[in-house]
Amino acid sequence: MWVARRFLSSVVQRGHHAGQPGLLLRPRYGSLPADVELRYLQCTCCWRSRVPTAGFETLNAALTSSSEPCKEEGSGSTLDACYTSEQRDTILQLLNNATLAELARVKLLRGRKSLNVVEYRTKHGPFKSLESVVNVPLLKHKSAVIVFNSILNPVKKERKVRVQLAKFIRPEVDRSWLEDATSVVSIVCGTNKIAWAHVDRGMTVLEWQQMECPNFLKGTYMASSYLNDVSAVVSVLPSADFYLVEKPSISVQNTALFPVMAHMRTVEAMLFALLEPRISPPEPNIPPRVLNMMRIAVGRHFGLIVGESRTSGAQTLQQLMTESVTQKFPRINFPQELLAKYRNYFHLGSRRGGEELCDALLQAVAFYELLSESSC
Repeated sequence: MWVARRFLSSVVQRGHHAGQPGLLLRPRYGSLPADVELRYLQCTCCWRSRVPTAGFETLNAALTSSSEPCKEEGSGSTLDACYTSEQRDTILQLLNNATLAELARVKLLRGRKSLNVVEYRTKHGPFKSLESVVNVPLLKHKSAVIVFNSILNPVKKERKVRVQLAKFIRPEVDRSWLEDATSVVSIVCGTNKIAWAHVDRGMTVLEWQQMECPNFLKGTYMASSYLNDVSAVVSVLPSADFYLVEKPSISVQNTALFPVMAHMRTVEAMLFALLEPRISPPEPNIPPRVLNMMRIAVGRHFGLIVGESRTSGAQTLQQLMTESVTQKFPRINFPQELLAKYRNYFHLGSRRGGEELCDALLQAVAFYELLSESSC
């Protein structure tokens, strides 16, 4: 307690010596409101020494009322009265029409609050007044005022460096073509199979499977044998706006993996030749339908890169599958039959050979998410 008294004494003395108003000293020029009452701090050791101080509750209320246009909840003043009609329209327009991602950009509306806004307006209809917003769970008076002010005066943050399409898609295609696509088929080639995932723009898995290719990496890479296997896959692929073929990141300097690299390049070339429509003469305004998706870009997007290598995405895929069941707005939606079919494919130590299936699905998710980031 001796330390507390020494500290209190030094605060008072510094205020007197400097001649400045402080916490324990009234200002000379009456800058505090007139109704600030004088109170005392007492020493808890002797209970006799008393130092005057302004009433904290009165001071806080006075300063708050001078800086905030809206009063506290229960004061009788509605939130609508704090804003002009134009401001109210702007706020309600955003709250009633913004998507979940757009709401999450507003201060205090990240996470659960933005979900609550969407759920509330879905159940009760659009917000008619600002006062009705406080009925949303976790959005009370103070939070609502911060949200409203953030909508009217958004903080201009530095824009992140826009993801360049060339970093994950080749050949380069005008972004508008990709954004207009209703669905894509993501294709990943393995050493003995090809897997694909058909995903639409609404992030729903339409088809997801793989096919064994018995002639891969057998003998001397007979072109006719490879063509039979790849043609069998192409014949059952679903129709889509674009086909995304994974571009492996095997270095040509790694001579030990040269046979695998030659195999991958052969399959890749055949997929491009069989899937790309033949138009004669070629029309310059029609984009290519078959594109390469950089494997390394997908790995970075999901945080799967360790050093210079990409690790398995099985755990990430399991999480996506779980979220599809447990969350109302998952990153991707799986039909129940596909969840039941593949629920045990991606467990650690599983010998079902689901790595290509996993990579095909993650590639499709990364395509839509990276495309969205590149257009922000």
